[in-house]
Amino acid sequence: MSRFPGLPENTNLSDVFKSFPGGAAPLLEFHDIVLRKPSPLSVAQRELIAALVSGLNDCRFCFGAHSIIAESFGINPELFGQLLSDIDSAEIDADFKPLLAYVKKLTQNPSRVSDQDAQQVFDAGWSEQALHDAITVCALFNFMNRMVEGHGVVTNDAIQNAQRGRALKNSDQAELATSYRDYGRMIGVYPGEPGEDNLPG
Repeated sequence: MSRFPGLPENTNLSDVFKSFPGGAAPLLEFHDIVLRKPSPLSVAQRELIAALVSGLNDCRFCFGAHSIIAESFGINPELFGQLLSDIDSAEIDADFKPLLAYVKKLTQNPSRVSDQDAQQVFDAGWSEQALHDAITVCALFNFMNRMVEGHGVVTNDAIQNAQRGRALKNSDQAELATSYRDYGRMIGVYPGEPGEDNLPG
C-alpha cells in the first residue's frame, strides 16, 4: 500500500512528479543548474555532496540514486560509507574535507554553522563561489529528501538498476549534460527534446 492512495504501490519519484506536476519542470531545471552548469566543484563532487546529504538524512532513494551517479563520474563507491562514518578519516583529498564538514553541519545543525566553519573552507583553498555551490547542493537535497520521504517514495534493485543505466548513459557527456531535464522529458513533465540545453548562462 502506498502512503498516498492515489499513488501506485512502491511509489517512485516519477509517480510523484506525474501525479503532482506543478513545479516539477522548474525543479528539474534547477537540478541541472545546481549539479551540471559550470562550477568550481566538479559534477562528481556535487553528486558526492548530494549523496552525503541524503545518507545523513537516511533517504535511501536519493542516497542510492546519487551514489550511483557519483560513481559513474569516478567516485570510489567505498567512499560513501567512510564519509558517513567519519569525514576526517575518509580516503579523500584533505582540502575537500572542510567543505564536506560544512555540508554535514549545515544538514544536521544548521543554526550552529559559524564563520569559523566557512573560514576553514576558504583556508583549504576554496572560493566563495565553491562554498555557495556546495551550500546550494546541500539545500536542494535536504529539500528533495523530504519530498521523497514525505511522499513515501521507495527504492529497490530494479529502480537502482534503471538509475545506474541512466547514469552510465549520461556520464560520458560534457559537464553541461542535461540529465535531469532529460529525465523530466522521459516521464512527460518537462517540455522539449532530449539533449536540448536552453538554460541561461
